[in-house]
Amino acid sequence: MTVATTRDLRQQNRTKVLRTLVLSGETTRATLAADCELSPATVTNVVNELIDDGVVEEIGSVPSEGGRPIARLALRAAGAHMLGADVGERGVAVELFDLSMNRLDREFREWPVSMAGPAEIHESLGAAVAAVRARHPEVEATLVGLGLGLPGVVERDHEHWQEATLYAQNLGWAPTPVGDLVSAPGLEVFADNGANTLAVAEMWFGAARGADDAVVALLGRGIGLGVICGGQLVRGALGAAGEWGHTKIGLGAGPTCGCGATGCLEAYIGAHAILERWRATGAQEPGEGWRALSALVAAAEAGEPAAIGVVDETLDVLAVALANLVNLTNPERIVLGGWVGLRLLPTRRDDLTERVRRLSLHRPGSQFTVELCRFEGDSVALGAALMPLQAFIDRPRVRERAAVR
Repeated sequence: MTVATTRDLRQQNRTKVLRTLVLSGETTRATLAADCELSPATVTNVVNELIDDGVVEEIGSVPSEGGRPIARLALRAAGAHMLGADVGERGVAVELFDLSMNRLDREFREWPVSMAGPAEIHESLGAAVAAVRARHPEVEATLVGLGLGLPGVVERDHEHWQEATLYAQNLGWAPTPVGDLVSAPGLEVFADNGANTLAVAEMWFGAARGADDAVVALLGRGIGLGVICGGQLVRGALGAAGEWGHTKIGLGAGPTCGCGATGCLEAYIGAHAILERWRATGAQEPGEGWRALSALVAAAEAGEPAAIGVVDETLDVLAVALANLVNLTNPERIVLGGWVGLRLLPTRRDDLTERVRRLSLHRPGSQFTVELCRFEGDSVALGAALMPLQAFIDRPRVRERAAVR
């Protein structure tokens, strides 16, 4: 049995207090003590250390009942900075956040083709990271690291993030070391599947916040899922949990998916599949992106029968897939995001909810709500930046590390 040392306990308390501050925004020492289940003296010591380290600050006070005013606490935004990258279908977006998770800058590099390969990602991602860093030399001393939201399964050793491997079978890639995808000198690199980073962003700050059990779906060209169980993201044995897009809903001669199999959910309601069904009715709208999907939605809303049929079929398939999740995981919240979800569902959310309830078992089918992602197109990059933020929260105090050395 491992015996916790005094230093271990101090670090655990520091981590608990700092994470609570990140999630709460503003608070007081007394509220922190209650939320963290720590003594007022312990919280005071931890907060004083965080203030001394330039991570937390007092931002005013609130009246007390007869005593001295009570100091309000908040994170010092400039105390740390994180980079998050969304490696997506059209390009890569790199975003810079401060410790309060305010977005300070964004650099987008579009792929020259519909979906780049590892070599193009390395070039574009490295250039985008370099551009953001060049515009903000003042944050280099407090830059914690770079998080990547990637299209595929990320198998990783928590001790060695640079040695993680990306498996993007649906894109036809060979297994790719994450270290081959980015050049970021002097920065620690973290990586996860983009649907997972979206789920974490929504769980910490967005539409899944406060839900102990939820599913967060990313609907785009690909279909991804983050499953939250007991307040924790489900990852599986080696990180592949949530590959919802490759669950099978068709037997025999179903449509072929990018992964090479037939009948995958992604082959029915991924953006390419939706638009191909519309074009098969005679529609002439070109492209595979936001503009083409918007034209489909507009045509359906204008009463065009073929477009209505395609949208209704998409909602039917999505409802079947979500009802399966309801029966499997009993979520209290279903959160839908990704550019397809955010374009297709704002006016059809109630309709989709009713379809899912009709296809679910009665009891779990009565226990969920459907929400749209709070952060829309920024969810993946924000969630990616939360990986280096979590490392910062878990990190021992700077001065203690220096003393150990």
